[in-house]
Amino acid sequence: MKVYIAGKITGNPDYKQQFAEVEKKLREKGHTTMNPAVLPDGFDHHEYMQICFSMIDVCDAVYFLSNWKESKGACMEYDYAFEQNKGLMFEEG
Repeated sequence: MKVYIAGKITGNPDYKQQFAEVEKKLREKGHTTMNPAVLPDGFDHHEYMQICFSMIDVCDAVYFLSNWKESKGACMEYDYAFEQNKGLMFEEG
């Protein structure tokens, strides 16, 4: 399954490590992942969201890190994924 990873990036100094750990776990389970934490700096929030929605479009499901509700962007990704009938997966914690 193709899985997009969603969680808090802005204001989270550990986001790269958190996303990488989840990506590793998902890949070990045989999933192909889309990880927005690897996108380069320098874009505006609305531009990142446009990119992330496109990433979600090509995935079967979205995996939400436990901190996703603290993120404006991840909440937008939840709404978008729900509207697009994507599978929703949630990290425990």
